[in-house]
Amino acid sequence: MTAQPEHPGVSQFSPPMRTLAELREALSTWGFPGDRQEFEKELDAIELDDLTGVREIAQAYRHRVLMRYDSGAMAALARPADDVEAELRRKLAEAAR
Repeated sequence: MTAQPEHPGVSQFSPPMRTLAELREALSTWGFPGDRQEFEKELDAIELDDLTGVREIAQAYRHRVLMRYDSGAMAALARPADDVEAELRRKLAEAAR
């Protein structure tokens, strides 16, 4: 994992999430609503021997907990769809030049 740049005003909060039990606790306490239930559904849907799948699911949900406490990520999630669409159209127009 690469070091992430520090941003002023961004929380460096990170609950322990080194084991599945700790990740479950973090999702229950700090995750987005419904994350813990979706995490369990995804884990139930794959074979326990699929270590790559288990790892990918755990990493995705760990990232969701971390994202919840990143003010930049939350601001991006809160952007209206029209604003995002306008930005994408502007960038595509600039790239086409």
